[in-house]
Amino acid sequence: MLVLDANILIRAALGRRVRQLLVLYGGSVQFFAPEVAFAEAREHLPEILSRRQISVAEGLTVLNLLSEIVQSIGVDAYAVFEEAARKRLMGRDLEDWPILAAALALDCPIWTEDTDFFGAGVATWTTDRVELFLESAGSA
Repeated sequence: MLVLDANILIRAALGRRVRQLLVLYGGSVQFFAPEVAFAEAREHLPEILSRRQISVAEGLTVLNLLSEIVQSIGVDAYAVFEEAARKRLMGRDLEDWPILAAALALDCPIWTEDTDFFGAGVATWTTDRVELFLESAGSA
């Protein structure tokens, strides 16, 4: 299992590498993202796509298709960990608490490019290293 941050969802919609990893390991590893991560990706993606002169409709379609691989989880699944997550993120981006709380609730790592999660008490994986985790998790 692995919790994805919104920046990973955005990367999956923008490029190939993250999407390839999700498709390749989606059958053997469970991917999760809080509903708010999908909402954040939907909020920021149109501007990013426009700047890169990529079709907004196509990018949002890719993001919507990710829900077939990445399971969206509601706040009720991780709300009990909100206080702990907020404490661990004190002095950092507190809006990221749902990602950390979801990882705590599921007892699994986070896939992110956001350094705010580093040292927050859960394993974090960046895209350039996550395949090491996916290979071992997929064979377990």
